[in-house]
Amino acid sequence: MNYCRKRVPDFILLDWNMPEMDGITCLKALRALPLVPRPVIVMCTTESSVLRIRQALEAGADEYIMKPYDREVLLDKLVQLGLAERV
Repeated sequence: MNYCRKRVPDFILLDWNMPEMDGITCLKALRALPLVPRPVIVMCTTESSVLRIRQALEAGADEYIMKPYDREVLLDKLVQLGLAERV
């Protein structure tokens, strides 16, 4: 959180399962900060239920990817979000 307050990232790849704070709690905390510009946040997890995906999107995630993912899956999401171009 402190890093994001000092220097707003363009993109955050956020894991659902983290040691000190779960991803949804972190996501809600990030979205509560007045960050300008608003960073794009993609939640990544093994949680595949529609309920979990909806929970992440409602909490402020811009997109959601399932683990395991590879370079192509991540690139596809970044292209969809306008953060990368396919060459």
